[in-house]
Amino acid sequence: MRKWLLLLCLVSVGLSLYAWRQGWRLPDPWNPWAVLDVREPPNLLTAYKLGRLQDNPQLCAQALATSSDLRYRQQADSSPDVPCPLENVLRIEGSAVRLSSSFLASCPLAVAYALFERHALQPAAQRAFSQAVVQVDHLGSYACRNMYNRKDGRLSQHASANALDIAGFRLADGQRIQLLKDWPGEGAKARFLRDVHASACDSFNTVLGPDYNAAHRNHFHLDMGFWQICR
Repeated sequence: MRKWLLLLCLVSVGLSLYAWRQGWRLPDPWNPWAVLDVREPPNLLTAYKLGRLQDNPQLCAQALATSSDLRYRQQADSSPDVPCPLENVLRIEGSAVRLSSSFLASCPLAVAYALFERHALQPAAQRAFSQAVVQVDHLGSYACRNMYNRKDGRLSQHASANALDIAGFRLADGQRIQLLKDWPGEGAKARFLRDVHASACDSFNTVLGPDYNAAHRNHFHLDMGFWQICR
């Protein structure tokens, strides 16, 4: 068995070297070392590529440059002495979609948000309502606190501006969609919110919605932490 496995490995390496010499290269979306392109739909390498942006401002800038809509400002790093220091953080001011207010975001969160808006949010709105989302209403991103505001325990992803809580959306015709009010039921707004929730899992590492627990009854929690959770 080992002999066959070794032979298979040698053949695979040989074929790879031959393909390389013939000029064949992996397409950028499937090349783990290529810059993440917001214009390309998320795939199995997206989480890895987003993770590479955390400590690499140059790579972060290259990824953000592929999003023509996102408006942002680079924030100065905070002092390392503060309880929740921030590094390589952006202030997201909006895009073609307005925000209820600007928010701070780590680079992975900023790029994931751009992916989400382009490949999850707007397609879901077109499927459900044949129109665009024009505003995202959120509850904030950065908060120097532990998970669930507990006195003891792990720091929340919000403590590093690595999470965003979205409470609702506004459509081009003026309709408002709110998670607290519209998640329950079977109507068009409820179906839209479930579509958005499922699609968001392609862009963010963790997506928690109203069905997760009572603490999330009024928002989607979206973060770029270590765990891959879609609930």
